[in-house]
Amino acid sequence: MGERVRIGVVAPSSFIDPAVPDEVTAFARAHYGDRVELVFDPQCFARHGHFAGTDAERAEGVLRIANDPGIDAVWFARGGYGSCRPAEAILAGLDEAARRKAWMGYSDGGALLAGLYRAGFPHLAHGPLPHDIRRAGGEAAVARALSWLVDRDPAALEPNLVRGEKTVAFNLTILSQILGTPLEPDLTGHVLMLEEVGEYAYRIDRMMFHLTGNPAIRRVKGIRLGRCYVDENPTADFAMTAEEIVRFWCERSGIAFLGAADIGHDAGNRVVPFGGV
Repeated sequence: MGERVRIGVVAPSSFIDPAVPDEVTAFARAHYGDRVELVFDPQCFARHGHFAGTDAERAEGVLRIANDPGIDAVWFARGGYGSCRPAEAILAGLDEAARRKAWMGYSDGGALLAGLYRAGFPHLAHGPLPHDIRRAGGEAAVARALSWLVDRDPAALEPNLVRGEKTVAFNLTILSQILGTPLEPDLTGHVLMLEEVGEYAYRIDRMMFHLTGNPAIRRVKGIRLGRCYVDENPTADFAMTAEEIVRFWCERSGIAFLGAADIGHDAGNRVVPFGGV
């Protein structure tokens, strides 16, 4: 990257509040001055139901930013749902300029990051989003993301990362749903970090059954569990916590449970470069 970093923001999933760009841009200017320019593609504000535009519009927005040689990094604006729908069109349209960029996102954006990782893109990271500025303490999350995108600051990283060890991070639902699809990456030998939000405990159990039963997932080095915000089910009291569920299925499948990970749908979410540090 050059002295001035231009970060393009796209929304492959849900649309963002029109006030978010001003808030995040003001924050970046206050902390980086002219070193950082944020370029919010107009597609971020398109509306098609809860999506940030139609599948075609979302693909066009990502490709416009990703293939622009004047942009240094691609930052997903928000999670939600939808990046799996245009993912294959996006992957087919990316050029070498896109491959050289850093990419950051999490939550639903993990589906697209998975496809990029499968395609050999070298500079991918799970990390906070611009829309996280709306969370309690969200400025800290945005600061962490920018510190990695701009300076590759090691202070932004998840503290359990080990140099030379392959690591990835995903939302459990997202990873579970892309298994067996063209977006599924090879995670052999990786430490797999997982997090979840807004699911009943029995659904976490079901997804862990599916995940750990997959022969490809059984080739990971082990699983670390980030924060899981479990919804209370008014009709069923599940007898296990999220950690107990993950430990159970790891033991059942022969996958090592490696402990906690400092990731999650909150302002404390840390950066995890795909492939490790």
